[in-house]
Amino acid sequence: MVESPTSNKRAPSLNTEVDDPSHPLHLHRREVTDFEYGDILGEGSYSTVLVGKDKKSGKCYAIKRLDKAHIVKNNKVKYVMIERDALSKMNHPGIVKLYWTFKDDQSLYFVLDLAENGELYTFIKRLAPFDLKTAQFYAAEILLAIEYIHKQGVIHSILLDDMMHVKIADFGSAKIMSNTSTEQESGGSRSFVGTAEYVPPELLSSEPVSKEADFWAFGCIVYQMLAGKSPFKAPTDYLIFQKIKHLEYTLPDSFEEEAKDIVQKLLIPDPTKRLGAEGGIDAIKNHPFFDSIDWENIFSSKAPSLKEELAEELKRNPPQEFDLQQNAHAWFQQTFGDPLSDQLAELRIESYPPPALDIQPSSNQSQ
Repeated sequence: MVESPTSNKRAPSLNTEVDDPSHPLHLHRREVTDFEYGDILGEGSYSTVLVGKDKKSGKCYAIKRLDKAHIVKNNKVKYVMIERDALSKMNHPGIVKLYWTFKDDQSLYFVLDLAENGELYTFIKRLAPFDLKTAQFYAAEILLAIEYIHKQGVIHSILLDDMMHVKIADFGSAKIMSNTSTEQESGGSRSFVGTAEYVPPELLSSEPVSKEADFWAFGCIVYQMLAGKSPFKAPTDYLIFQKIKHLEYTLPDSFEEEAKDIVQKLLIPDPTKRLGAEGGIDAIKNHPFFDSIDWENIFSSKAPSLKEELAEELKRNPPQEFDLQQNAHAWFQQTFGDPLSDQLAELRIESYPPPALDIQPSSNQSQ
C-alpha cells in the first residue's frame, strides 16, 4: 500500500470541516495520511475508489476519491451534494454508510464501508434463476432498505457485505423528496433514475413519478431473480417501452403461485393501484410471498450461500475477460441510472453524517 493517492496538482477548494466541537466527525476527524491505500476497486471520469486501511485501527474501507477540479469544471457539484446529503440521512443495516469526509488540495474523499462481495447483480447474472428461498431473502432485505430510504425522503446499486447481506448504495443519482409523495421540484417531476427495462409506465405517459415507481422496479427485481431475465426484455429501448406500455410480459411456469401474485400486483400500470400504493410497504411485506420472512432478524440471519455457488460456477465456466467490478458497474448504471455516467456504482459505505460540502472554486482552477 502507498501513503497517498494524490499529486501536487492544485484544484478548487472543498470545505468539509466541522465547526461544532461536539460533533463526532470533529472528535474523530481523518486526513489523507491516516490511511494506507491499496487496490483500486473502480474508476470513473473523475472518481476512483480504493481500498483504504486505517493505520490506527487496521480496519479496511472503500475510499472514494473525487477530483475537485473536474467536479467544478463539469458542473457536477449538484450530484456530489446529492450523494453527501442522501448518505447523511442513512443509518440502516441494508444501506451503505458514510464514515468521514476529508480533502486535500486536489481531491475530496468519502470513507465508505467496504462491501466485500460486490454487486448483487453479479450473482443474478451468473446464478439466476434463484430458488424461491434465496429470492425471498434478498427481496425482503431490499424491501426493508427501500422502506427506510422512503422514510428518509429519498427516492439510488445493490451491494453485498462480507456476510452476503444487502447494502444499497449509489446515492449520487438519488432524489431528495419533499414531504409529499410525488416529486415536485422544477424539472424533476417527470424524471426517473433507471434503465429502460425498469421504467414505470407512468413515466411513459408523462405523469409525475412518485415512490410507487420504486415498487414497479422492485417487482422487476423479484421477477429477474426468479426468472434470470428482466420481464420486459427487448432489442431496443423503443420496443421495451412498448412492452411496458402494453404490459407485455409472461410469467414462467416455474414461478410459485405467491411469486406470480406479487409480481402481477407490483407490475400494475396504474401506480395508484400498485401493491404498496395503499398501506405502503407494509402492504408488500404482508404479501404471502414473504410469509416465511423474519423481518426483525433478517439482517442478523445467515444469508444464502451464493458466494460459494458463484465460485463453483466460475470454475465450471470461466468467463472471457470477465471483470466482476466492471460488469457490475456497467449493469447498475444501466439499471438504476447515473447522471454522472460513471461516478458512483462502486460505493460501499458506513456511519456518522459528514459535514455539508461547501464547494468554492478558486481563481486558479485547473483546466
